[in-house]
Amino acid sequence: MSYKLVCSDIDGTLLNKDRVLSKNTIEQVQRISPIPFVLISSRMPNAMRHLQRDFGNTTTPLIAYNGGLILDNDRVLGSTFIDNDVLAEVINQSKNTSIHLSLYHADEWYVPAYDYWAKREENNTKVTPEIMSNSDVLSKWRKENKGAHKIMCMGDENEIDTLYKSLEKEFSDDIMLYRSKSTYIEISHSAISKKTAIEVIIKECYPILSMKNVMAFGDNYNDIEMLKAVGLGVAVANANDEVLKIADKVTDTNKNDGVAKVIEELL
Repeated sequence: MSYKLVCSDIDGTLLNKDRVLSKNTIEQVQRISPIPFVLISSRMPNAMRHLQRDFGNTTTPLIAYNGGLILDNDRVLGSTFIDNDVLAEVINQSKNTSIHLSLYHADEWYVPAYDYWAKREENNTKVTPEIMSNSDVLSKWRKENKGAHKIMCMGDENEIDTLYKSLEKEFSDDIMLYRSKSTYIEISHSAISKKTAIEVIIKECYPILSMKNVMAFGDNYNDIEMLKAVGLGVAVANANDEVLKIADKVTDTNKNDGVAKVIEELL
């Protein structure tokens, strides 16, 4: 099979132990140019663009928020956000708990306080949030006809577990809940996925290609549908067991340049 498009998850897949791109990874991605190398992540666009700059690859489409926002430079190919009534209920159920809510729309990131969780995400993503109460963000977005591309809930594991079960029971048709860690819930619209986002960029940007021409890399539950749909779905060795089971190929860990090794071997 001729692979003409490479898509990769970021955290736990592409970045090394220092949460940066290794020299080898950069060199391998640059070597295969002009094969497009598309970053596909739950991150916001601004938390991905610095990686594109590291690659010298700033004109390639971006898939942010697990497919909630699909960008081709300044062109929006897809934008799917959570209904504000759902957001209002998430805010309501988080009251009187220690749970931190980070609210995202495009390149807007709002936190109610610059606390431990905000600092942690800032360190991970190299983006600084704006400080605004959750209720004020909701009011602002209602006026602007916007909504959250992603809601990140972070806090005590037991409180997070209670919130997860409640939201899953009440809004299973409206939102997708993803436990990236025991202390995290990432929430997006139920209609989107990494697989459907790749289909959009193929249609809009690379119409001569098909999903069979795509090589994709991932490590976690939100990568499974994507890895099963593409021509070659590759799991890094540190991936979850479910991901390892469905992958066409397993490479080395993210800390040992697993993505770079497959690119060097096959492209």
